[in-house]
Amino acid sequence: MRIMGLDLGEKRIGIAFSDPMGWTAQGHSILQRKGLKKDLSYLKGLCQEFEVEKIVLGLPLNMNGTMGPKALETQEFAQALHEDIKIPVEFWDERLSSKSAERVLLEADLSRKRRKELIDKIAAVHILQAYLDGGCSGKKYKF
Repeated sequence: MRIMGLDLGEKRIGIAFSDPMGWTAQGHSILQRKGLKKDLSYLKGLCQEFEVEKIVLGLPLNMNGTMGPKALETQEFAQALHEDIKIPVEFWDERLSSKSAERVLLEADLSRKRRKELIDKIAAVHILQAYLDGGCSGKKYKF
């Protein structure tokens, strides 16, 4: 079963996929957002191409575990995604995923410009890998 991991941002969406066995997450791409309808169409095409059976979407909770405006926007996106693609969507607590991705990119000694280009994809990998490592259970929030 292949799973798609998403890191939702205002301008970009980081995209990762699991291997067919569901053991590891690999970065795929970064989608420059062009509006909900176009974004959903692109993601739907990827789901068909990679035979995705589940989507894991990073949920940006506040540090105290509460939901703020970004988490609510993410839930609205998940609703639209689920209605359009008809694939189960689960949330995974993404607190500090971008910081973790930034640390990896800094350790790789990439330029600031290159880090900015890659951070969303690496964050999607971190979200999906955490989900997979958690046995697909734990800090998830079902949709």
